[in-house]
Amino acid sequence: MSVQTVAAKMAEVELKDVVGKAASPAISPLTPKAEEKKSESNSTSPAAAAAVTVEPSPVTTAPNPVKMPQASAMKRPDPQLNGGEAFVNYDGTVAEAPRMKKIQFADQKQEFNKRPTKISRRSLSRSISQSSTDSYGSAASYTDSSDDETSPRDKQQKNSKGNADFCIKNIKQADFGRREIEIAEQEMPALMALRKRAQGEKPLAGAKIVGCTHITAQTAVLMETLSALGAQCRWAACNIYSTQNEVAAALAEGGFSVFAWKGESEDDFWWCIDRCVNVEGWQPNMILDDGGDLTHWIYKKYPSMFKKIKGIVEESVTGVHRLYQLSKAGKLCVPAMNVNDSVTKQKFDNLYCCRESILDGLKRTTDVMFGGKQVVVCGYGEVGKGCCAALKAMGSIVYVTEIDPICALQACFQGFSFAFISLLLYVVSVGNKNVVVREYMDRMKNGCIVCNMGHSNTEIDVASLRTPELTWERVRSQVDHVIWPDGKRIVLLAEGRLLNLSCSTVPTFVLSITATTQALALIELYNAPEARYKQDVYLLPKKMDEYVASLHLPTFDAHLTELSDEQAKYLGLNKNGPFKPNYYRSAAA
Repeated sequence: MSVQTVAAKMAEVELKDVVGKAASPAISPLTPKAEEKKSESNSTSPAAAAAVTVEPSPVTTAPNPVKMPQASAMKRPDPQLNGGEAFVNYDGTVAEAPRMKKIQFADQKQEFNKRPTKISRRSLSRSISQSSTDSYGSAASYTDSSDDETSPRDKQQKNSKGNADFCIKNIKQADFGRREIEIAEQEMPALMALRKRAQGEKPLAGAKIVGCTHITAQTAVLMETLSALGAQCRWAACNIYSTQNEVAAALAEGGFSVFAWKGESEDDFWWCIDRCVNVEGWQPNMILDDGGDLTHWIYKKYPSMFKKIKGIVEESVTGVHRLYQLSKAGKLCVPAMNVNDSVTKQKFDNLYCCRESILDGLKRTTDVMFGGKQVVVCGYGEVGKGCCAALKAMGSIVYVTEIDPICALQACFQGFSFAFISLLLYVVSVGNKNVVVREYMDRMKNGCIVCNMGHSNTEIDVASLRTPELTWERVRSQVDHVIWPDGKRIVLLAEGRLLNLSCSTVPTFVLSITATTQALALIELYNAPEARYKQDVYLLPKKMDEYVASLHLPTFDAHLTELSDEQAKYLGLNKNGPFKPNYYRSAAA
């Protein structure tokens, strides 16, 4: 017996129980009245952007309809109803479900203008339009800067203890920033272990550290660790877009002199650095820099300060280049520690941090699909390696440009091709000047995304794009469309500045490695005898590199194997390390 015959007989049996009872035609779960009420309630919302009209289609019923329980009715798609659904009654008749008309949008511009201009910072019911401009480009800062356009320089703010030696966006965000810092502490085990071990000794007692780095929750953990070890700190931001305003507020509430906020102008940037350095009754004796701007400013404005400064710790390739230039010219008057070229910085922060954060930054700003995209990565150093690995893993077709034949050969061994002009995505991963110039951007295809994973804003020649014939269109926070006269446009992220810290976040655990390296470098330079370091640039001793790595191993429940005396003698090593010579930088990746 066929399936259809069995189904028909079952239907006949069920029909006997309900014959003679009145029936009503199948209707939509939403009647016109209910739909009208729903439409009215929607129209009262200030964020409503479209008017929806629902009209039930004519319903086809049998001449003598039989009422069927709604749960017993069978529903099937009907090809004659253009893909709609139909209710099949047990007498074989077909009742068409109501069909919605197309959504008819009202004047969107007029409706969106009715939205409130101020939305609570803590509101959980934000509209999609608002969240796209806040969270996508906020670097984990949930602050809605549209609430208050007053420059922090024009505000008079004090923390709960009456201290006003800071300049930030809003001191009222301190509680939220404190929670961000507490979360970061959980992912920075080495720095917290260093704080616990050395807190009693106070190895930085008397140190007056002036810093210029990214002001994030991870930096806050570093600053509070330095303070716990005895140092006094004054801090400014090394990037105008990377500051987390709520973290800066928490630091200011905690008594730190912080001068930074997200979205500084160029004038604000140098003003903040000057406020850190030029203060009555306080003079720094240590510098922690990221990019060399702080060191440059002191050399330019306050060169006499170097008489009391014991050393400089620099973590970026741009800043290290500047230090080597000063050393070569005989103008470097204090010892400097090159953290950027330490193994722990190169192999972890530069490689693994960028491997994860490149995708985060691009997704938050552009919602781009990586699969099948043709991407050019400029430079195949540690940052470039991380970017290439991440993009390739997501299905992108990755091309590389490189000046170093060794790095170029490494790229070849990884299966990357070499190209010059990108089709859809251009990632700069080197710390250099004019890597992407106007000539290249003129030749890029429509819709090409251009971003920078280097440190400074010199890698992409953004100044050449600020000409009368090109139109700039801000489409999102940190996202600009630069439009050519023929209508072609490129998507420029963070105005050519560092993508991951300007537009998203970076993995906290990796930054624990870099921050611990910086802390140890400061301790080493501050406590070293005068004869140990001359006025030159030094790499972090390998013993310290290995110590930083060992502090992070317990997190993974990793245990080291110990050399036997015979093995150590054979290798010519101390059983406790260091296991690499000082000239060792990093293994080939």
